[in-house]
Amino acid sequence: MGLSSRAIKATAWAVVAAGVAAPLVRRRLKLAPAVTQTIAVGAPLGMSVALPRSRKRDVAVCALQMWAYVAAYKAPNDEQAAERRRVHIDYPIAIDRVIGLGRLPTARLQRALASPGRWRRLDRVLVWVHWFWFTVPHTALAFILWRHPQRFARAAVMTYAVFDLGACVYWLVPTAPPWYAASVAGRREVGGDVAVRRMMVEYGEFFWKDGWGPLYSVLGGNPVAAMPSLHFATSLMAALLLAETGRLAGFVGWSYTVTLGFALIYLGEHYAVDLAAGAALTVAVRRLGPHVGPRLGRVGDVIAALEARSNPPGAQRP
Repeated sequence: MGLSSRAIKATAWAVVAAGVAAPLVRRRLKLAPAVTQTIAVGAPLGMSVALPRSRKRDVAVCALQMWAYVAAYKAPNDEQAAERRRVHIDYPIAIDRVIGLGRLPTARLQRALASPGRWRRLDRVLVWVHWFWFTVPHTALAFILWRHPQRFARAAVMTYAVFDLGACVYWLVPTAPPWYAASVAGRREVGGDVAVRRMMVEYGEFFWKDGWGPLYSVLGGNPVAAMPSLHFATSLMAALLLAETGRLAGFVGWSYTVTLGFALIYLGEHYAVDLAAGAALTVAVRRLGPHVGPRLGRVGDVIAALEARSNPPGAQRP
């Protein structure tokens, strides 16, 4: 392997290492969020150069992409006081009252179906459907990589475009979910009723007991990242991508997405308008894909050229 190849590979691995480390040390080094995010975004690109294309590398690139997304998702909440001053609370309430004909759909559903202090089977199922979301978009991509590898690159780009664009909105327009408006901001629903319960957290404390606090500290991170609902947007994208591979996979994807949509509103995690915005984001990504694809393709060509120089024929493969 020539010096140029070694230099490219070494630089690529340095970019990967910096991208992994930046979110971990951002507070200690007082890195600006934009700086942290720029460095983190470089990690999946560096991995694409450092190693030749393989399924293992595809998985690693996806993992690094999600690492960068999680950093973007959590960073705005580093300054909680400032974020609370910026958060939007009223506009989703106003829109959802129109959708719910005068009352929030969440308040209507909880009043009709929930029993405070009692966990019905429906409640338990819907909470677990919500918790399973953390694996669903990635499981869908893993299935596509396994059974339809020729579709994987497009599927991964569209899925993670939804994640990344949603995170940008969280930075620009932090918006409170229903439970935040009810418990933190003191908003009340018409008629004096408390707007909503956060049933997922209530059940988590009941089911996991002392383990809930540490578990939630890992899974949570930004209480005002509600608009659009990336739970719904990424699940919808997964359903659409799975449907392209076959009827059975599509049925599974759509069944989960519809159930999750109901769960998110019923449990108090999202307003109905959050789900509508998430669906609009997914549709926009799919429709704009053919127009943006050629430009991304040119970037991909540059990365592929660097990868080829970093891993020339005959070089020892990891």
